[in-house]
Amino acid sequence: MAVKIRLSGAEVARVRFALSPLAETVLATRVLLGTDGHAVHGPWARRARPALAGDPDLPLLSALLSGCTPSFLFPVPATRLPALDTELDRVRSTAPDFFLDELTAAFGARSFPRLRADPVDALNRIAGALERCHRLFIEPRWERIRAIMEADLAHRGAILTGSGVEGVVSALHRDLSWRDGELIVRRECSLELGGHDLVLSPSVFLWARTLVDTAPIDATTIHYPARGAGRLWETPGPLPKGVSAVLGRTKAAVLEALSEPLTTAQLAVRLALTPSAVSQHLGALRDADLIVTHRRGRTALHVRTERGSALVGPGDRSGA
Repeated sequence: MAVKIRLSGAEVARVRFALSPLAETVLATRVLLGTDGHAVHGPWARRARPALAGDPDLPLLSALLSGCTPSFLFPVPATRLPALDTELDRVRSTAPDFFLDELTAAFGARSFPRLRADPVDALNRIAGALERCHRLFIEPRWERIRAIMEADLAHRGAILTGSGVEGVVSALHRDLSWRDGELIVRRECSLELGGHDLVLSPSVFLWARTLVDTAPIDATTIHYPARGAGRLWETPGPLPKGVSAVLGRTKAAVLEALSEPLTTAQLAVRLALTPSAVSQHLGALRDADLIVTHRRGRTALHVRTERGSALVGPGDRSGA
């Protein structure tokens, strides 16, 4: 069977995308615990695990994240990119009855007797442990993690413009499909939104599957793997000899820097150039189909195309 999420016309109109720093923290911690994740994260996980081992609430995190992750750990993003502190406050303010119901659903009625005895204290401990994990493991890489997810959203936005919600859903993941007004997810249950929103959220640390919130309070979230997540740990290699001579030293430096999606301002800081100078070089690279620019509001992310990545060399394929 599968999860069949029935959407009315009004609910389809409210489908939106959002990013979640807390969700990335939870999913990254699962990778560190060996519960989930792809081999691409393996080298990072092996380096990072000793720091996690020193956390006083490691046994609590290990138990909570060992199997079916309770949905109170994934509050639905109220905005496109909520602050981590906002998401942690929502974890702390989880209704005790909902907290207990989620523990029962995920682990059984007799699970976690100490947590059940004082839900408020338990939620504070959980939020504190996740905050420490974020500061240690996510915050140092957040700029790059966010850039990859922002590039994913820009890509989905382009599909939405051309193909509508059905096209977006069909392209998100092999577990997702659209049929006769229903979003079909390969999971065991059926779900009515009941007027709630549906939020689609990309993740760098979720790999090869989707994660669906089947206990919505005000919205349902589907987390899915972001495109290009494997680029998170890439180390850019030098450009082949001769590329600088053809493109010019500065354009070659811009193309080399775009081993990850970056804004004009980020490129300017990284290359010690003015934003206007960077914009001129980006325009030339874009005209040559070596980069593509994804725009959302006032933010523009620049990413290499397949042609640009091929020019850089086979060791650093980071195409759009």
